[in-house]
Amino acid sequence: MGRIMAGAGAALLLVAAGLFWWQGRATSEPVPQAMVVPPPPPAIEDLPKGNPAAVGKPLPAPAEASPQSREQKRFARYDRNRDGVITRIEMMGSRVKAFKALDKDKDNLLSFEEWAVATSDRFGKADANADGKLTPAEFATTAPKRSAAAKCKC
Repeated sequence: MGRIMAGAGAALLLVAAGLFWWQGRATSEPVPQAMVVPPPPPAIEDLPKGNPAAVGKPLPAPAEASPQSREQKRFARYDRNRDGVITRIEMMGSRVKAFKALDKDKDNLLSFEEWAVATSDRFGKADANADGKLTPAEFATTAPKRSAAAKCKC
């Protein structure tokens, strides 16, 4: 027991000596700072003045919208790798339908098989030449049917 007490006392003395030595090495002198001059303030620029000859003339036209058609934009959303064709994996990966339309057995559970069969059938119907890829013309046949006009119930 005496050895343990002696070892603990020696450890405490060594820790105390280390703390005194560490504090003694610290200096109280301020650390010299580099002479850094703040940058000069930016020059104040005058506001641009209008061209007096342009008064009364029409403003320039705003930027044009994308030249792509609606079908081209829809095709681009499915064509993930931008190679000009849609593979079965690209079509199935981003295809989302309403839950009730996919739930064929009406059990309020959507199994992967129900979803995969519906998407695969749709892809098969659109792939006219059965090459496993959809061209833009083939993809256009998968467009959802749009209603004639939305009726406002205001």
